[in-house]
Amino acid sequence: MTSLQPLLNWYNNEKRDLPWRNTQNPYHIWLSEIILQQTRVDQGLPYYLKFVDKYPDIQSLASANDDEVMKLWQGLGYYNRAANMLKTARIIMQDCNGVFPDTYDGLMDLKGIGPYTAAAIASFGFNLPHAVVDGNVYRVLARLFGITEAINSTKGKKIFAALAQELLPKKFAAQHNQAIMEFGALVCKPKQPQCVTCIFSHSCHAYRNNMVAELPVKEKKRQPVKRYFNYLVILTPKKELFIRQRNNEGIWNGLFEFPLIETDDIVDAAGLASHDVVLNLSKVLENDLSLMASVKHQLTHQTIYANFWLAKLTVNQVNIGADYLNIPVEKIHDFAVPSLLERFINTTLQLLEKNNVA
Repeated sequence: MTSLQPLLNWYNNEKRDLPWRNTQNPYHIWLSEIILQQTRVDQGLPYYLKFVDKYPDIQSLASANDDEVMKLWQGLGYYNRAANMLKTARIIMQDCNGVFPDTYDGLMDLKGIGPYTAAAIASFGFNLPHAVVDGNVYRVLARLFGITEAINSTKGKKIFAALAQELLPKKFAAQHNQAIMEFGALVCKPKQPQCVTCIFSHSCHAYRNNMVAELPVKEKKRQPVKRYFNYLVILTPKKELFIRQRNNEGIWNGLFEFPLIETDDIVDAAGLASHDVVLNLSKVLENDLSLMASVKHQLTHQTIYANFWLAKLTVNQVNIGADYLNIPVEKIHDFAVPSLLERFINTTLQLLEKNNVA
């Protein structure tokens, strides 16, 4: 079997200087791992620094206001990560006296922590011999050893986990785990890998057999579901908007949004006229609904086609539901919203404000 011994030497010379690599504080390591799930390092680093500055320890995060945490997280996406992070922080304070578990099994018992994150905290925080297996590790191992089993299949996951554990030098678990992930990020990249100068080019199965572009193998995912969102930007004469907080509705739980009408397909203003919210507003509308913006937003399993409709009212008070807040237009920036709405707010709505249309 190919030895990964040269990897540690490469890592010592080529690694990036990242703040979570300069600590064994399990809280900081955990925080970085949660932020970097589904997020590139260059995008996640500023968020990590903001969170460490505002919530320097597990106690400060556990006692934080949920909406403030969601606002700080805004733009990272996959908001269930932030919700689970808060739950975990509070469980650690309540059940573990504010101390992170120092075993793999203890970490696995925590909310939002799976095999990868548990292995990362165990090895980086406590140098325990648990191999991490993320996308970078899958790619390096698949190419180096010519593994054609799909990395997202049950069988494939077991094969890669066993191999990663077998290759792990027990005394240097933390360094090895960091090294193989860094190697995948900087050298054995998904596209344009640096095969010619790679330290494993002489022994890499994929390189020697012209299979680099074919590995790793992934089973095909199902096609994303198409959804059609119609947001009503209801504006009063006092320049106030209506928003509500999503609660247990699948995506974006805990974030704020404008009144929403979901339809089976793209509709025009006439197609919205028969919906209850629009009917309730019809007698106090200054004009018909007008389209402000159309946005396509891609999630992992969903493609959202969103239209934003301006509904200018002739009155300041209207009943559209008990769960709605009535806020000044400029206060919308104080609330955590999905990135789909954030883009709209920062462009179209802001432009309208400057031109005194809002």
